[in-house]
Amino acid sequence: MTATATDLYPTRGPQEVSVPRQDPVVWSRPGAPGPIGAAELEGYDRDGFLTVDQLLGPYEVARYRAELDRLIADPAVRADERSVVEPKSQDVRSVFEVHRISEVFAALVRDPRVVGRARQILGSDVYVHQSRINVKPGFGASGFYWHSDFETWHAEDGLPRMRTVSVSIALTENHDTNGGLMIMPGSHRTFLGCAGATPRDNYKQSLRMQDAGTPSDEALTGLAERHGIKLFTGPAGSATWFDCNCMHGSGDNITPFPRSNVFIVFNSVENAATEPFAAPVRRPEFVGARDFTRVV
Repeated sequence: MTATATDLYPTRGPQEVSVPRQDPVVWSRPGAPGPIGAAELEGYDRDGFLTVDQLLGPYEVARYRAELDRLIADPAVRADERSVVEPKSQDVRSVFEVHRISEVFAALVRDPRVVGRARQILGSDVYVHQSRINVKPGFGASGFYWHSDFETWHAEDGLPRMRTVSVSIALTENHDTNGGLMIMPGSHRTFLGCAGATPRDNYKQSLRMQDAGTPSDEALTGLAERHGIKLFTGPAGSATWFDCNCMHGSGDNITPFPRSNVFIVFNSVENAATEPFAAPVRRPEFVGARDFTRVV
């Protein structure tokens, strides 16, 4: 099944292609009200990300961390298709659609400090395209290779435009050694269309280890030389907002110190998913939502 809409961002073809971004980064009008200050919004537009040192207080962190621990210890959650298990350790790595599984995390999605920033960046009401908790226990939890989320969401979920923002909220301390998030600042201005066709049911493999939709070493080297690499550290309760087209990844965690976070993807209600642009079928709804109801 393929999309009939005009494809501004071709990918998964015979060759890798580089296309300048065709969409704004910040969609709201200048001076629009919201929790993000003007200087921070300019930085987000320039770099593709925004950090908030203390989005959640200690009591809130403890509450969300306890809920994360409860979910990954629940045999019913572990057996659910929305859970991803580490191939080697058999530990739970991620639990998707967590805002539907847990009212605790549903409340976090509706928190004005969270959804308010998404509305301000995207200039519209928003819905949740994807949510998950990520668990990166110590001593060998694997990372995610370099990729643009938009490349996958465009190719496999049918998001037509770059009008989507993610937030990663730390529930444990992010050290510079325990597999933290890395972003190439400014890389969101270039869309890198990857080479190679999308296998059927690619999500089953990609949620564990990315393959289709990964850039070449040459392209990554060029982006890194132009933009550099920023590694995010910070205490539990800190948050990083980043544009859907940022080139980002994370390394393995071979330290004793776990790294857990809750990850929420907000998409504009004016950018609802169509059919996949470069995949034979849609991914399941727990990975790429088809319920476009706005967050209230």
